[in-house]
Amino acid sequence: MSANMLYCICCVVKISGLVVCFKLIIFLGGLYLMKPGFKFKRVVLKLSGEALAGDRGIGIDYCKVSDICSCIRDCVINNEVQMGIVVGGGNFWRGRDNSDIDVCVSDQIGMVATLMNALYLREIFQKLEVVCNLMATIPIPGVIEKYSYKEAVSSLTHGEIVVFGGGTGNTHFSTDSAASLRAAELKADVLLKATMVDGVYNSDPKKYSNAVRYSRLSYDEVLKNRLSFMDSTATAMCKDNNIKVLVFNISDPLNIKRAILGESLGTLITTDGDRRDF
Repeated sequence: MSANMLYCICCVVKISGLVVCFKLIIFLGGLYLMKPGFKFKRVVLKLSGEALAGDRGIGIDYCKVSDICSCIRDCVINNEVQMGIVVGGGNFWRGRDNSDIDVCVSDQIGMVATLMNALYLREIFQKLEVVCNLMATIPIPGVIEKYSYKEAVSSLTHGEIVVFGGGTGNTHFSTDSAASLRAAELKADVLLKATMVDGVYNSDPKKYSNAVRYSRLSYDEVLKNRLSFMDSTATAMCKDNNIKVLVFNISDPLNIKRAILGESLGTLITTDGDRRDF
């Protein structure tokens, strides 16, 4: 084989290699562009105690909680989303169903119930090898640290999930109010309210088959029509701080990711009720 022929073969191989590399770069770039982007960077998720109980309605359903935490893990990987979670305690204690004792004591029992749920969430996240920081307004030395705004922000910016227990730490305030407060303090892009219904209706969909679900609402419309997706204190705080609230169904844990991606689901409440994509 002549030297000229060897030279030609080498050139062809070299060019072929460059073409393959170029095609590979285009392919990888296409995958990156096709990757769905999250609409929101910093999120506060309000998880009701009922959501943790699953179909049992009381206590904690391990499989249900594991599915929820796995979905959240997929969102926070590589610090794509910063996630704070405010958890309720209705799966252990519901103050409105226990009128035989003083309301302040009932609320305090409810706060303790949220701590049990918060501890359980942290344990599941640790099993999933996700760093999770647990804070509460009523700390337990050696178990749960006291809530600190600065510490919470630092944890979020470092890619850690932060679970908040204890509500606001005060009686007569719901965990919805606590979620609204944390969303305002942390300057969250959205407050996700995970419920057992798929949004806000003009009447109770469990009682009325002709109930209509809203896709978008303004806070003025909520107040005018007396729609109760949160208590009035929480609603006022969200309105005053211009916080977007998305009410959606947690029965399918994947809805958490869909909500953060900005897919159309549930009911979005904003200051002006903007009908455009959010």
